Amino acid sequence: MRKVLRTKIEKIKLVITDVDGVLTDGGMYYTKQGDIMKRFHTRDGMGVTLLRNIGISTIIITGEQTQMVKMWSKKMKIKQLFDGIKNKELILNKICKNNNLNPDQIAYIGDDINDFNILKKVGLAVIPNDGNNSIKKICHYTCSTNGGYGAYRELADLILEVKNGKK
Repeated sequence: MRKVLRTKIEKIKLVITDVDGVLTDGGMYYTKQGDIMKRFHTRDGMGVTLLRNIGISTIIITGEQTQMVKMWSKKMKIKQLFDGIKNKELILNKICKNNNLNPDQIAYIGDDINDFNILKKVGLAVIPNDGNNSIKKICHYTCSTNGGYGAYRELADLILEVKNGKK
């Protein structure tokens, strides 16, 4: 692991994640009744748990407002869910203030244009392998896994490797 990346990871105390294209594969599945369904990967859920076990919480910021995300957030004991957020970077200051953190102590994983501004402001910017190519250019780390297939877990494992290596 590059020293610059390791130094950024050492500072991380909170992880923020997008949903569609990160925790899910970005697909939206519709029932005959018009309900939207999303597929979450169990490895990502384990990543949330493993980080929480070492004192690193996860917050979700998403532009969507769906019952599935609310249910998944509750099940995974997500610290806070901000849904229906169009300008994600505008709530970063609130998150920092409420958690007594600086932006450089926060990792964010996102996959598309709506994540650009917040990715530019955090200490560790991460993108799934299948994320938007123009967004990859500003990220510190590109996962080898795609969104919805363990990209969040890959980020969690990176953080755990560095944090556990220090003990």
